[in-house]
Amino acid sequence: MSFWIYILRCADGSYYTGHTDDLERRIGQHQSGEIPGYTHDRRPVELVFSETFTDRIDALERERQVKDWSRKKKEALIRGDWEAVSDAARSQPRVSTSLDPGSNRTALEEAQPHLRTNGDNMTTDTPPPVIVLVRPQLGENIGKAARAMLNFGLTEMRLVTPRDGWPNPDAGPSAAGADFILDQAQVYETLAEAVADCAHVYATTVRKRGVTKPVVTPEEAAREIHAAQGRCAYIFGPERSGLETEDVALARKILTVPINPEFGSLNLAQAVILCAYEWSKQANLAQPTITDLGVPAPQEELEGMIDQFTTLLEKVGYFFPPDRAPATKLTLRNLLTKPGWNHLEVRTLRGVISHLNRPRER
Repeated sequence: MSFWIYILRCADGSYYTGHTDDLERRIGQHQSGEIPGYTHDRRPVELVFSETFTDRIDALERERQVKDWSRKKKEALIRGDWEAVSDAARSQPRVSTSLDPGSNRTALEEAQPHLRTNGDNMTTDTPPPVIVLVRPQLGENIGKAARAMLNFGLTEMRLVTPRDGWPNPDAGPSAAGADFILDQAQVYETLAEAVADCAHVYATTVRKRGVTKPVVTPEEAAREIHAAQGRCAYIFGPERSGLETEDVALARKILTVPINPEFGSLNLAQAVILCAYEWSKQANLAQPTITDLGVPAPQEELEGMIDQFTTLLEKVGYFFPPDRAPATKLTLRNLLTKPGWNHLEVRTLRGVISHLNRPRER
């Protein structure tokens, strides 16, 4: 099996780097806009470079490497100018906190246009809250947290000293399409730096940390965030131990949920999704299509169907023994009235009953 890394030139002149096991299909998805993220609003895109690998790990490592290259070095690679690539490698490397610096726009500016809403842009005086992961341990969990965020319209992730460094090649596959959140994730040395621009900070924990602060549920926090002035942030601790007392001390409030006292163990993505879902309930996100179930049938039609069914069953001796007939008929009535039949359903079932009573000769 083969794997590719690829570079796309976007309509605005920026570059996007990715990896895939089906190059032709993935490029088609980028060109059609099927993939939400960086390239969606920068079409048309053009494939300008690709490289083949026999091992996915090698491809992921190469992708990580190329994503952090300067624009000059990427263009040298695209031209096949290996001398220029070498010269760029010998020059002072630039410092980056994102996976692919294709633009100078901030994470929120990049990501917000890609949200799927019900047709209107998500408008609110308060920007969506930031998700801050403090000392996260596994790249897979960071990717899963990004997936949880995007499901409910949150797009800005900040990382505080991730254990395995950043970027982390294990994060992308777990993000399941939310890669642009990882691409724009900002890395900080301390939690204080990560939330320096946030006026409202909620520390998520299920344990008492010896810190006296107001305690709220995810629902209460979401209401406060929607009504707040200034940036807001949810902070989540490392998978093994959660937030430390010093971390919680930086927050304005503690956010917790009622949980089984014998097993208070949420994984990182579960904790993120609880908060993101509650926030999304007051945001302008798309709702699943509502199916018209039809107007409920009037009682007269239901009675006709029940009488027809009962008459047919009496003919074939269904109600036996006779002394159990009233109870059996009551059970049948409860069964037939429970679903809330509409007109079409009643007519259909009565047609079935009629056909059973007068079978058509074949």
